[in-house]
Amino acid sequence: MHDPHDDESPHEELGPSRSQLRREALDILRLAETLANLSEAELARVPLDDDLREEVRRTRAVTSHIARKRQNQFLAKQMRKLDEESIEAIRYALAVDREKAHRETAAMHRLETWRERLLAGGDDVLAEFIAQHPSADRQRLRQLVRNALAERKADKPPHAYRELFRELRELFDEAG
Repeated sequence: MHDPHDDESPHEELGPSRSQLRREALDILRLAETLANLSEAELARVPLDDDLREEVRRTRAVTSHIARKRQNQFLAKQMRKLDEESIEAIRYALAVDREKAHRETAAMHRLETWRERLLAGGDDVLAEFIAQHPSADRQRLRQLVRNALAERKADKPPHAYRELFRELRELFDEAG
């Protein structure tokens, strides 16, 4: 008996499996959906050729669920024509944007935490903040904290509360 598998050399490359090809196609489809959900400003930072950028805009314009799904699939089909280097450049641009958004969110949370600590903690917290940010104007911060607390107590609009946040943001920006 002759086994047909004996004729193949063990080093012969069979190529990717069908399931691997499907995983790659689904990955590109998810990438296409991500691109279609970006704002115009975010899309501008992604390295795309003009035709593909226009296809993303056409996809974004479709509102019907089924039609949008079909358009996403078409966009993914167009993207599969790109070389691996172009796909990686798109992924990198999206990852950089995500990382930047995470950093900005974390910075915002730090500012909000400091604002709440200043409002709740009094002079001890203010002294701790001044120690970390020597360029801060102690009098201005103390006045903003006092005004924000008065606004809160009187149920007035939070003007000083917001101004305190802006002041803290400027100090953090100066510090880097």
